[in-house]
Amino acid sequence: MKKKILYWGPFTDRGIGTKKAILNSAFSINKYSNKFEAIIIDAIGEWNGESQNKYLKYLKLGPNIFNNLPRYGFIKSRLAFIQIFIISFFKLKKLIISEKPEYLMIHLISSVPLLLFIVFNFKTKLLFRVSGKPNLNFFRSLLWKLSNKNIQNVFCNTHEQKKELIEKGIFSANKIQVLNDPVFILKNVLNERNEENFDKKFVKNNILLVGRLTRQKNFELIIKAFKDLKEKELQNYKIFIIGDGEQKNKLNQLIINSKLEKNIFLLGQKKNVNKYYFNSKIFIMSSLWEDPGFVLIEAAVNNCFIISSDCKSGPNEILEDGKGGLLFRNDDIESLKKKIREYLILKNEDMKKMKINVKKNIKKYSLIQHYKLLTKLIYDQEKLI
Repeated sequence: MKKKILYWGPFTDRGIGTKKAILNSAFSINKYSNKFEAIIIDAIGEWNGESQNKYLKYLKLGPNIFNNLPRYGFIKSRLAFIQIFIISFFKLKKLIISEKPEYLMIHLISSVPLLLFIVFNFKTKLLFRVSGKPNLNFFRSLLWKLSNKNIQNVFCNTHEQKKELIEKGIFSANKIQVLNDPVFILKNVLNERNEENFDKKFVKNNILLVGRLTRQKNFELIIKAFKDLKEKELQNYKIFIIGDGEQKNKLNQLIINSKLEKNIFLLGQKKNVNKYYFNSKIFIMSSLWEDPGFVLIEAAVNNCFIISSDCKSGPNEILEDGKGGLLFRNDDIESLKKKIREYLILKNEDMKKMKINVKKNIKKYSLIQHYKLLTKLIYDQEKLI
């Protein structure tokens, strides 16, 4: 009988990278393993309308309230969290008892399962994925410390994150391991990038930005930099932004105020992003923090030249400034403009070398490599218990 892994990660924004990480991780387990079975817990209807195929399985937990949850902004996100906590806590308890999974993989809203396992004595082993830039307030720090005995593996996506977690001393150091998120299947990328019905607004020289329209992604910085370079260095370029979010109106107004309506386009969400990457000249990531960012890896696999902020934590592990792409100082417009100018005078052979180097660095983000490493880390950790 296969060992069951349940995936827990309720979200309120369909555009987040963690959603892809959960889908792809569960997919990789069910596609490649004959020893494990992965099932995604659908807590509040957040997985309605998502991928349905023989490699993805879902377990319904609570009512379909996803579309009615408050969104955007600190207060609204806290209210959504409280609703999810109240609805899910005892339902998740019943699910653990009935399903008896060998493992529970925790991604988002971790307080629900962590607190549940502190209160009740389950035999299920916890696999805890630390993502993004967690705010270690008093409550979260205490919850993590009390959960240490219930957690078998603590996964993070970069070596920088691993170092920071070890330094904080909350989890046992031997439990903390780097597990790269599963981002792509090369065959799927090649098929999607050649799809027809491509956006006719796209031009030969274009700059692509992809991500949620939030403060974290910091697209405002790129728009301001483009305004300064438009008349000379970037006069033949246009910017296309794929994504949606709370800053959509703010960014649109900035574009209008900067008189860039004919140069910068907000395209909204796109189901197939690979064809946009593949037809772009440059990809720029301006995030204030990432780990290291799905979009960075997607851009690399689609042969984009990448310019990224040197933010915490991860872009430098992929790009290695000057080897796989160019890094600018975090949230620094002058540094960004300098790197754009460097790109514009790069020789073709130097650009090709960088693209080759970054493709070598992202092989570990394929689904098959994620599956191999995940199962190895689980088995290796069990030997230490």
